[in-house]
Amino acid sequence: MSATSQAHMEDHAHDHGHHKQSFITKYIFSMDHKMISKQYLITMLFMGVIGIMMSVLFRMQIAWPGESFKIFEILLGKWAPEGVMDPNIYLALVTIHGTIMVFFVLTQGLSGTFSNLLIPLQIGARDMASGFMNMVSYWLFFISAVIMLLSLFVEAGPAAAGWTIYPPLSALPQAQGGSGTGMTMWLISMGIFIASSLLGSLNYVVTVLNLRTKGMSMTRLPLTVWAFFVTAIIGIVSFPVLLAAALLLIMDRSFGTSFFLSDIFIQGEVLHYQGGSPVLFEHLFWFLGHPEVYIVILPAMGIVSEVLSTNSRKPIFGYRAMVASILAIGFLSTIVWGHHMFVSGMNPFLGSVFTFTTLLIAIPSAVKAFNWITTIWKGNLQMNVAMLWSIGFVSTFITGGLTGIILGDSALDINVHDTYFVIAHFHLVMGISAVYGMLAGIYHWYPKMFGTMMNKNLGYIHFWITAICSYGVFFPMHFVGMAGVPRRYYTNTAFPMFDDLTDIQIVMTVFAIIAALVQVVFLYNFFHSIFYGKKATQNPWNATTLEWTTPVEHIHGNWPGAIPEVHRWPYDYSKVNEDGEYVLPGQDFVPQHIPLQENEDEFNH
Repeated sequence: MSATSQAHMEDHAHDHGHHKQSFITKYIFSMDHKMISKQYLITMLFMGVIGIMMSVLFRMQIAWPGESFKIFEILLGKWAPEGVMDPNIYLALVTIHGTIMVFFVLTQGLSGTFSNLLIPLQIGARDMASGFMNMVSYWLFFISAVIMLLSLFVEAGPAAAGWTIYPPLSALPQAQGGSGTGMTMWLISMGIFIASSLLGSLNYVVTVLNLRTKGMSMTRLPLTVWAFFVTAIIGIVSFPVLLAAALLLIMDRSFGTSFFLSDIFIQGEVLHYQGGSPVLFEHLFWFLGHPEVYIVILPAMGIVSEVLSTNSRKPIFGYRAMVASILAIGFLSTIVWGHHMFVSGMNPFLGSVFTFTTLLIAIPSAVKAFNWITTIWKGNLQMNVAMLWSIGFVSTFITGGLTGIILGDSALDINVHDTYFVIAHFHLVMGISAVYGMLAGIYHWYPKMFGTMMNKNLGYIHFWITAICSYGVFFPMHFVGMAGVPRRYYTNTAFPMFDDLTDIQIVMTVFAIIAALVQVVFLYNFFHSIFYGKKATQNPWNATTLEWTTPVEHIHGNWPGAIPEVHRWPYDYSKVNEDGEYVLPGQDFVPQHIPLQENEDEFNH
């Protein structure tokens, strides 16, 4: 190590207090991006367990309406007298489940964990642009999660207006039990969550633009970093709109304004509201709500691209097309929100415009799907656990995406709007696919996060049972939706035409319970491997990107000496010279920091 780089590292260690970190500064109020990514990950896992438990409870109610279950009485208390679920808590469970899974698991679980872990490591930076802002971002997220969970214990019940919190249910505290304090806590929690998300996103963008190592041009960035970068930009553009909607909703609830309310009657009483429009709230909510889908799915797409290329031992197919499709998805995601509102009385011409933009966004999504398939075509496939989750992602993304073409067409959407068909679509294309991408990332970068390997056999069990059960839950749901069964109903026993579908509901619920139980295998594998897993080597997957050049033992600053200089793009797998031999003898991968050999051309991507 040169004297200059040694002095730089000493200065860096001094700046961060590296040589005198206490337990609190190292593990709790840490400014190290690697530790903050672990904090996001473990918080997300905890929230995910709660969200999954809620889904199992209301699935049981749907399959066996009015039945008495001891577990209802244990977990829901006064909301399940003698083990029978109260209708009010049913809608509250649906609401908080959706909120937790969309925002606290999929949004920050993916972006918070993997943007934090990978952006500095893959671009060759010592840390994020602002370690303090990064720490504040996590703790705002944590406070937001705590407030959301505390709302479950409010006397009148948590928010119960659906996760989209449409007025007037969400705007009138007297509308129902969950419209009171529980709804107020929901809004406060989301306001703090949005602040957390914005701080994190600004940090990610500035870090990518300003802290890339020498030689790391934008066209040499891994697709993961491109995905995180565009995701952060979408968040900066769209999250403030939801914050505005939440603030206006708080004013309607508490200060007598009428942004979203007009001519409301409750039990014969005329309320003093006029001039507002609940459809205005829908526009504001979905202006975030649809980009939110891509805030969730883009990081998963980036992770899957990386894992598929690494484990196919092939360069990613169409790197520039993949980058262009990420940018196209980022732009188009902001002009498709109206397809959630085809039945809101929208002008048919405007509906046709949103139909066009919605079908247009299928093109870059299809480009990515075809490129993933072409990447693994005739590859030397390493079927490890991360690879299985990535292939599963491609499967569910295509399956769920095809039904999106139906829902994106204003004429076809009317027939299945607000039915189980919608639930089946967005759970497959967004929920399940994003979770698969997240799990691929956890299994792939676990050695980098914790320095140990997860148990492969337990990983296979986790994948296969989860994959089978995911389709077992959501594939039949399409047919239930096409039969007209409405979503969010506590029970359908009042509709004799749905009686024949009860058995399908039971089958889906059994699959859901099995899927929830098998996550215990994953949690055991995850936490047990931290302490007792096999020690990881520096580059266990023989990957090319810069994070695998850092030592297994974490240091604050990532590299013990000078930061590696980049000489090539990130996907030089199975690259051969003129003689048909690997560029590096006996090695089917060339890391980014290895200089180009004599007469070697950089891959024309």
